Amino acid sequence: MLGKLAGAWLGRRIVGRNSGAKGALLGVGVASLARRGLGPLAAAAAVGYGAKYLWDRRNRRASPSYPSDATPSPPGG
Repeated sequence: MLGKLAGAWLGRRIVGRNSGAKGALLGVGVASLARRGLGPLAAAAAVGYGAKYLWDRRNRRASPSYPSDATPSPPGG
């Protein structure tokens, strides 16, 4: 119910004042599209965030960084 009201409000804002039912229908369409599309989009974003977190964590462990004065200089240099 709240989604339909929010969709009608959004449709009225998009189309304008003198649109009649066209804005409300557009808003209901946007609300139903958001209801069906935001779940998979949020899941894909969560998977992407988790993959990036694990990738960064793996790279931090694989290549430790040391200060430049702690590394030995090559012989003869």
